[in-house]
Amino acid sequence: MLHPETEADVARMVGEAAAANTTLEIVGGGTRAGLGRPVRAASALSVARLSGITHYDAAELVMTARAGTPLSEIEAALAANNQMLTFEPMDHRGLLGSTGEPTIGGVFAANVSGPRRLSAGAARDSLLGVRFVNGSGDIVKSGGRVMKNVTGLDLVKLMAGSWGTLGVICEVTFKVLPRPEAAVTIVVGGLNDAEAAHAMAAAMALPVECSGAAHLPESLVRAFLDGRLTGGPATVLRLEGLTPSVAVRSEALQAVMAGHGTVAVLDADETSQLWREIRDVKPFADRPGKPVWRVSLAPMAGEQLVAALRLHTGVDAFYDWQGGLVWLAMEQDPEPELIRGFVKALGGGHAQLVRANAATRSSVAVFEPLSPPLEALTRRLKIQFDPQAILNPGRMLAGV
Repeated sequence: MLHPETEADVARMVGEAAAANTTLEIVGGGTRAGLGRPVRAASALSVARLSGITHYDAAELVMTARAGTPLSEIEAALAANNQMLTFEPMDHRGLLGSTGEPTIGGVFAANVSGPRRLSAGAARDSLLGVRFVNGSGDIVKSGGRVMKNVTGLDLVKLMAGSWGTLGVICEVTFKVLPRPEAAVTIVVGGLNDAEAAHAMAAAMALPVECSGAAHLPESLVRAFLDGRLTGGPATVLRLEGLTPSVAVRSEALQAVMAGHGTVAVLDADETSQLWREIRDVKPFADRPGKPVWRVSLAPMAGEQLVAALRLHTGVDAFYDWQGGLVWLAMEQDPEPELIRGFVKALGGGHAQLVRANAATRSSVAVFEPLSPPLEALTRRLKIQFDPQAILNPGRMLAGV
């Protein structure tokens, strides 16, 4: 494995690999190696030694860090200033059974976002700047050098979610936000999946600014908060902000939700634990042999998808993003055609196979299949950024 210590090292090593037509697997903390299609490369390049926060202006809410900086280091620096990453990135270690430390470069390379995506946007929406090395060994930075024939492309947005297939991210600049002064979760009990979808829609229509909306069916609810959520299914709604504001909004939300089911309130500590467990898909972490899907579609269609699937196969599920993000644990077969067929019938969306063995991930489309025009564009971009196709070959798409 190659271990560059500087951006210049990365450029030299990638350039040498390109000249020798040597494929490279790009590695950060290794915690998300099981995501995407298996990479079959001749060598590997780790950015772990490209580490450290290079600039942090708490007053301007901006941070710059090298790609290999552990996420824990980023979060500790932000916590010291009562700030946070607004997009709440998921920690995949529990779900994938991986070890190591997630890195900030990996977070943006995979565009990892959590429950607050509903109100604050995805990781790419917080990314302000990026420095990377393309597949020819050239150093590229957003707002600076523009690659030939890609003028006009938003390199920042393009690199977020590119999974290391277009370039080796070396440094990222991103915006941060103040940590909320107060946080509570309203728990609405006793709702089935369809009733929960309507309750969450009603909550999101109110001027109370929910920063999280999820539904935990009865089959999974005891996996959260160490089993303290009892009494059947729980629909959970998070409120954050200044203490007086949260108090007023909480009262208003409880009054409306009382018309849907029983209502309880979780304090700040319970709220923090619950949404961390929702973020990290805790109920499925103890089922290592079960394929897991992450499906995004229209919020009201989530429960319809699960109901349709249950007529054909064994599946367990819970809902985030007001029902628009469905986590599915399949009994055995990942059933890609079945899942994607129903998603299409329900208005379309994206279905990603998040957990499966390597053989399965090699044989099925792990990411949502692209339309022919979009696939053609993806392949053209690969040629522009990585002409020799040496970076993370096949991670997202066969031959890319």
